[in-house]
Amino acid sequence: MNRGLLAARSRIEQRVQEFLDAGFQLIDERGSADFTLQELLERTNQSVRGFYQCFASKDELLLALFEDSVREQVADLQRCVDEESEPLARLRAFTVRLFEWCEPAGPGEKPGRHEHRPVADFAIQLGLTHPEPVEAAMRPVFDLLLRLVEDAAAAGVIATDDAARAATLVQRTVIYHWLADRLVHDPRRSISAEDTWNFCLRGLSPPDGS
Repeated sequence: MNRGLLAARSRIEQRVQEFLDAGFQLIDERGSADFTLQELLERTNQSVRGFYQCFASKDELLLALFEDSVREQVADLQRCVDEESEPLARLRAFTVRLFEWCEPAGPGEKPGRHEHRPVADFAIQLGLTHPEPVEAAMRPVFDLLLRLVEDAAAAGVIATDDAARAATLVQRTVIYHWLADRLVHDPRRSISAEDTWNFCLRGLSPPDGS
């Protein structure tokens, strides 16, 4: 590849990163991805033409932001899991941390580089119109959870005939509890990360309760 093409590619990559950074800045400021293309252009001092050289649409930009969020989420989940050595403790660490990634938190409390990292928000917003890329982007989270369920089952600390189905149930339970909590205004009715883990653990416990 000649020097001119390399320079052009570098400029596009730089512009892409500027749009991504500006997108996250706007999300941090308002706590949602409900910003307009015009607001993004004003933040980056770029043109409409420049945007469409990088992304086909705002949804494609949001997918890129979502993928970046998921990569950071997976790295953080893996770090939390690696702090534990026992299979059940590792599975608990994953479940609690996944809940913390979903649950709205105050400044400085939410995992990740940004105050508002709406991974679950992205999944819901984009999943309705782009289910396949959203599912593909989230696959590493599920794969990590599946390995933890398989390890715990092999160690005999949980009971399941279908590790993939058990992992799906754990993941969906965490995400549903997060979503339902947004509809509950009475703190006494809210579900915590520990509540969620204990519920999942009862469902995965061996028949003899060991």
